[in-house]
Amino acid sequence: MKIILGVTGSIAAYKSAFLTRLLIKQGHEVQVLMTDAAAAFIAPLTLSTLSKRPVFSDVRSEAGWNNHVDLGLWADLMLIAPASANTLAKLANGLCDNILSAVYLSARCPVCVAPAMDVDMWHHPATQSNIRRLQEHGVRVIPVGHGELASGLVGDGRMAEPEDILAFIEKTIVEKSATLPLSGKKALVTAGPTYEALDPVRFIGNYSSGKMGIAVAEALSAQGAAVTLVLGPTAIRPTDARVKVVEVESAEQMYQACAQVFPETDITVLAAAVADYRPRDFSDIKIKKKDDDMSLALAKTVDIAATLGRQKREGQLLIGFALETNDPETHAISKMERKNFDFIVLNSLQDQGAGFGHETNKVTIFHRNGVKKTFELKSKTAVAGDIVAEIIQFGV
Repeated sequence: MKIILGVTGSIAAYKSAFLTRLLIKQGHEVQVLMTDAAAAFIAPLTLSTLSKRPVFSDVRSEAGWNNHVDLGLWADLMLIAPASANTLAKLANGLCDNILSAVYLSARCPVCVAPAMDVDMWHHPATQSNIRRLQEHGVRVIPVGHGELASGLVGDGRMAEPEDILAFIEKTIVEKSATLPLSGKKALVTAGPTYEALDPVRFIGNYSSGKMGIAVAEALSAQGAAVTLVLGPTAIRPTDARVKVVEVESAEQMYQACAQVFPETDITVLAAAVADYRPRDFSDIKIKKKDDDMSLALAKTVDIAATLGRQKREGQLLIGFALETNDPETHAISKMERKNFDFIVLNSLQDQGAGFGHETNKVTIFHRNGVKKTFELKSKTAVAGDIVAEIIQFGV
């Protein structure tokens, strides 16, 4: 998930470093916001290094305007830890004098706060009134701990430990997922190339990076689906820890992995660039170069799309991809009909910025009922969002 971590002025701010590290290890993207007071307790450089993003402490920085509206819309979750008594009072009353409170007022995502203060501050009627008001606004309050405080007193007010905060927000993620349009659905996505071995060091393959399929898998997961990603040999991995990855190498291995999952799947997106042919014979030892030419006999690989298309049951959704170099629409529509796809996503190597290896793609979606939708060049993440929006419209 995309998480905004707000850090305020409290001795507990040192725990935000451990919390950031835990969130990153879980596969979440973390954008840290700090109040001016927080920087007195922990250096922004520490959190920037751990989050691998610049830390924002003002709406304007050396990088330019830090748009609090964009940040509020970007996030899947906003977490303020530690949340000081001063910040809780500002949020409860809608005061907006720093980037953290501005983003809070712009956020459309769930908000969690982990209070941190001394025992008497925590129990003061003003603080408790602010807590109740925030809860009325839908803010989830992470329970404070009991123990020795920075003042030397013993009581309530300690910020929850990072591990407990992580458990709390993971529960929040599950609750949020239950309201998403694909909640309860199972999805299968294939991505990347396949390698068909010739000998121990050589193979037949292609240039697919897997970026498009991985983006689709993450977009499905973001909408609540339980996703299995069957991934060919590529160095890229999804950042969403909820996506289950099954690593394969050959077309046969990819088919076997898909066959195990497909019967129970609601949505299948076949984005992998599967080799159409494999060497007929495999040499156990490296083939040595000879003076004359070499002839290579090829055999057809299993047609994963056609096989799954024949097995598709009522209510299952099957989506395919077509990468074409000539007469793209004719070939894509023909492939959709032959493979029994519900719709097909066409990208053409004739379009600059589309196809293998790029961060962008330009696609056209064809439905079996004749509907055609053309999209402009955009990031593969955005393209994945368009594809998932089409899936949601089917009402699976």
